[in-house]
Amino acid sequence: MAEVWRPRSLAARQLLAASLGLIAFLALAGYALDRAFVDTAETNQRQRLESFALAYAADTDFDIAGGIIAPDLPPDPRFDRPGSGLYAAIALADAPAWTSMSAQGPRLPEPSMLAPGETSFDGPLPIVQINGEAGQVYRYGKGFVWPERSTAAEFPYTIYVMEDTRQVQAQITVFRRALWGYMSIGGAVLLLLQLVVLRWSLWPLRRVIAELKRVQRGVALRMSERHPRELEPLTDSINAFIESERENLDRQRNTLADLAHSLKTPLAVLRTRLDDGAPAGELREELDIQLRRMNGLVSYQLARAASGGHTLFAAPVEIEAHAEQIVRGLEKIYSSKGVICEFDIDPQARFHGESGDLQELLGNLLENAFKWARRRVLLTAHRGPATTNRRPGLMLAVDDDGPGIAPENVAQLLQRGVRGDERVQGHGIGLAIVQDIVHGYRGEMEVSSSAELGGARFEIKLPPGL
Repeated sequence: MAEVWRPRSLAARQLLAASLGLIAFLALAGYALDRAFVDTAETNQRQRLESFALAYAADTDFDIAGGIIAPDLPPDPRFDRPGSGLYAAIALADAPAWTSMSAQGPRLPEPSMLAPGETSFDGPLPIVQINGEAGQVYRYGKGFVWPERSTAAEFPYTIYVMEDTRQVQAQITVFRRALWGYMSIGGAVLLLLQLVVLRWSLWPLRRVIAELKRVQRGVALRMSERHPRELEPLTDSINAFIESERENLDRQRNTLADLAHSLKTPLAVLRTRLDDGAPAGELREELDIQLRRMNGLVSYQLARAASGGHTLFAAPVEIEAHAEQIVRGLEKIYSSKGVICEFDIDPQARFHGESGDLQELLGNLLENAFKWARRRVLLTAHRGPATTNRRPGLMLAVDDDGPGIAPENVAQLLQRGVRGDERVQGHGIGLAIVQDIVHGYRGEMEVSSSAELGGARFEIKLPPGL
């Protein structure tokens, strides 16, 4: 079987990308420095040759016939040494060119006339050295006019100064050797530093992996809270998932325990009737009653288990549509009372959870309000506080104009199986289911007096989600 392709690790990706970027940067920087040094060396060469040409122009004279009178002492002794590598030539318009002693022997480029004031800098130009080997020179030329000739006509001439390229090339070679040597050392140091920085920057990720393995082995219950800001959404989501799964497991265990405990009584009754030797007719009737009771208990526990859990990353659910559906049914049931339900629902408010949980919340709270209200019920739904990178919370409230609830009776009323008034039909589990759902969403439920309607107010606050 072919090996499954695996993408590169984050460390390998970052190291490869940073290394390629560093190499490209060093190559471009080295090339730029090399070109800058070559341009500077050639500029210095031009300035040096120009100074020699100006020195010849200042010391050169002409006789009446137009012959060149060279200076006794050249600007540099190398001009008098044949094949020295530093050459001078003076080109005339109608006479052979004059050359320095150093130009005797090598075969140099033919000089040409330049316009007065015109300059040129060429090179490297090929030459044949005095020993017959090929060579190259930089050549600088400038056109002049001799002003002191007796005739009125201008007497133009051009001075050329040439120098072997070996000196400049030697400087460039030394510079390049030093440049790329230091660049290589610097690149190696930067790559090593980059590796250290990369390992340091990825250390929080390795810590997250280590903590996750501890959670998987059961050594730790959850991820720690101290992580970089960029990793907080990840660790918070993992912790929320762990807590959600743990709560689901606890809820399933509690539901099974509650179901087993609830079934003890009808099973005990059946066992007693069997042991008492009850007649077949009575036993059949008792069996039917207890079976109906057990079926109701099982249905209730299954409904409780379904409403108690919620999807961690559920889509937002609109509130008004569910509320209208529930209110229409309650208005039919309590049509004799003529209760009117009013809505104060923010269009932007959303319930981030399962629609069944929302129906349980609204259904139990509104049914309780319809049961106790005289004429009016008010449903309020507003967006709760929001924090950065988290979905907003939710505030739900149901008010009625009934008799209200005394503060000292609130805790007892929220207990499972307790009714506010034994004379009122019900099972006393609706508000307990609401409280379980609110707890499952890590919210709070507050029972108080309604400032607007005067009866009871049930207010639910759900915190911002992930």
